[in-house]
Amino acid sequence: MDRLTARQLFDSTHERMGMRWIAGLRGEGRVLEHGQSVSRRPSLVGYLNVIYPNKVQIIGTEELNYLDGRDSRQRWEAIQKIAAYRPAALIVTKEQPVPADLREMAEETDTPLWLSSKRGHELLTYLQYHLARTLAPRVTLHGVFLEVFSIGVLITGESGSGKSELALELISRGHRLVADDATEFTLIAPDVIDGACPELLQDLLEVRGLGVLNVREMFGHTAVKPSKYLRLVIHLKPLREGEDTDAMTRITGDVGRRNILDVDVPMITIPVAPGRNLSVLVEAAVRSQALKGKGIDPAQTFMDRQAHQMRRLPPW
Repeated sequence: MDRLTARQLFDSTHERMGMRWIAGLRGEGRVLEHGQSVSRRPSLVGYLNVIYPNKVQIIGTEELNYLDGRDSRQRWEAIQKIAAYRPAALIVTKEQPVPADLREMAEETDTPLWLSSKRGHELLTYLQYHLARTLAPRVTLHGVFLEVFSIGVLITGESGSGKSELALELISRGHRLVADDATEFTLIAPDVIDGACPELLQDLLEVRGLGVLNVREMFGHTAVKPSKYLRLVIHLKPLREGEDTDAMTRITGDVGRRNILDVDVPMITIPVAPGRNLSVLVEAAVRSQALKGKGIDPAQTFMDRQAHQMRRLPPW
């Protein structure tokens, strides 16, 4: 989702934040969009600021005292500035009495005005988190997303390459399913991608010949996980007859990168052929990737040993 209306924001947060809609109901269609804060500071949500206004303005005790400390002309100008920016919503904290002129402005300009029982810092922290998650860039990718040895692994490949069968075997070995077929990935930080399952597909795995299986009912609650950070992509590639692997790939493995939401995610390509135990290979790939994350690279160690051995040979 790259846009959110005031009504949608209120409906998704009012119970958690103890909010009531007290004025400006006709402004429920006002929109917050991803990327709006790039040219405006400080963010989509923040305390009342008439110089660099936020899309959601939080009005706490100090902000109300600021308005009360202005003379009638300055107070009117400040309130008019707030209205002119067309904020998505104004939120008064701690069930404080709402000034009559602020309520009148909200009704006249169709500006949503909400009253919350929470303190300002609670509203700020939660709404920043909620908006960051809701408006974050996202993409849906085809494949099976699993937690293998506590690492989020997306298994991709051509249709019929055996992704679901591999996932079923990994689940039977104690690993956990996040999503089958279509995983929703969200960029929640500059280099962190969170993967989750659409509600329609939760707990389900489709295997050819068996149909749709309910993994939670078959293997228990510990066999599924609602979300996981993506750390590795494993691509299944059919090994075609006559196709050969170059010498360096045989040493280092077929390792590359896949760009997802502008993040380069490590990708390992595993050739698929009759008789290969793919579940063991996937487990080994995940363990190897975890070691590389600790600075342990067996291929580089082997090449260093070889280079050292060659330097010890006598000159011809």
